[in-house]
Amino acid sequence: MIRLLVRMGIALGANAIGLLIAAGLLSGMDIDVTSFIIAVVIFTVVLALLTPFLASQLRRADSAALGGVALIATLAALIITDLISDGFTISGLGTWLAATVIVWAASLLAAFLLPYLGLKKYLESKDDDR
Repeated sequence: MIRLLVRMGIALGANAIGLLIAAGLLSGMDIDVTSFIIAVVIFTVVLALLTPFLASQLRRADSAALGGVALIATLAALIITDLISDGFTISGLGTWLAATVIVWAASLLAAFLLPYLGLKKYLESKDDDR
């Protein structure tokens, strides 16, 4: 249970970093401070639900797009977050494409780096306690 919560926290943190970096770099992407947490939660939940679904659908179709599942899921999660969240907006096709790549790359990098900022030692100490 603790591992699940830690992984969820890492996913939320990584996606928050990805969204912040994209919003900082792209003039056509805005996130209100007041609705930032809601946008991150919506994005993370949608991404977590869509990624395995898209992977299974594309695998069944034997599609060449299977390698791009993470990017497709990121774009879809951004679209749904934009539709649901009041304080999250993206405008312009170029901004949508750039936001997809930036959020995907920054979130991926953050997801690899965040565990090494102390969480890995915490999890290893919990394993040693068993």
